[in-house]
Amino acid sequence: MPEKVLMKGNEALAEAAIAAGCKHFFGYPITPQNELTAHMAKRLPKIGGTYLQAESEIAAVNMVLGASAAGVRAMTSSSSPGISLKSEGISYLAGSDLPALIVNVQRAGPGLGGIQPSQADYTQATKAPGHGDFKMLVFAPSTVQEMVDLVADAFDLGDKYRMPAMILSDGLLGQMMEPVVMDGIKQATVIERPWAASGHGGKRKHNVINSLYIDPPNMEEVTKARYQRYKELEEKEQRCEEYRTDDADIVIVAYGASARVSRSAVDLARKENIKAGLIRPITLWPFPSKAITSRIKTAKVFLSVEMSMGQMVDDVKLVVNGKKDVRFFGRTGGMVPTPAEVLGELKKLKGEFK
Repeated sequence: MPEKVLMKGNEALAEAAIAAGCKHFFGYPITPQNELTAHMAKRLPKIGGTYLQAESEIAAVNMVLGASAAGVRAMTSSSSPGISLKSEGISYLAGSDLPALIVNVQRAGPGLGGIQPSQADYTQATKAPGHGDFKMLVFAPSTVQEMVDLVADAFDLGDKYRMPAMILSDGLLGQMMEPVVMDGIKQATVIERPWAASGHGGKRKHNVINSLYIDPPNMEEVTKARYQRYKELEEKEQRCEEYRTDDADIVIVAYGASARVSRSAVDLARKENIKAGLIRPITLWPFPSKAITSRIKTAKVFLSVEMSMGQMVDDVKLVVNGKKDVRFFGRTGGMVPTPAEVLGELKKLKGEFK
């Protein structure tokens, strides 16, 4: 049996990133992700890596851009308001076709808000991570083990499609401790980076990493080519988990910490003869539209459960496209929904959709 180690989510994610070949971290402290930066500060100097606490979040993300441009795996992490400060740099990464990993351990907002867990950054992550026409890979783990398992995938797909990737965690997942198997972490995938500004010794064309295009037709051509890659990614890389959906009248759609609560609510509902099931998006972008579409014919209603005032619910509605009702239940401001609360919503829906 593989050995399990009890680890805090933030620290496990950091260790998984190192195993995936990331030896360059640039960050700035903010609660509730500080354990991640502290772990990198302790570990990276011992393995010949680079840990640098920048003077600001803005500086940190631009250091990531420089490191990625040189052809190495690099990452940064922050929490909600810090991610907002990084948004310009994330756009520059996308505009320069550079891979990088950004971790958002979400806290309540807007503004400074509170340090308790939240999922109110969904729209920012999936729709507006920065200015301009671009997308970012977004992964949503729901356990500490999944935080570990998704890190290498985020790096690998970012490299493959030359785009930034985000792991959208939250204060609950980042701070909780769970047993994890670290021995089986997916190791670094060694790939060639012929585009990198890493020196060439006259053996190839001189590379320039840039997001500035003065000529409008050229800018349009580059952007359209980028969206062709996004289209391929959407077709091939949608990920989700389905739980008891085969005969479900009510299909919950929930991700991250909310999915943990919703899974328990589904089990409670089944004991009361309520046919509930769960679709748990693992990729928030690309959104798992295929899985939801496959349940439209059999489900009577969909329920989006979130730790926000309702953001993912809009994506569920777009996929369902008016063919079935889509409802919402959420807590916000750092409040975490309970299984009993979700069960209460399921009971109401059962009475409404007999």
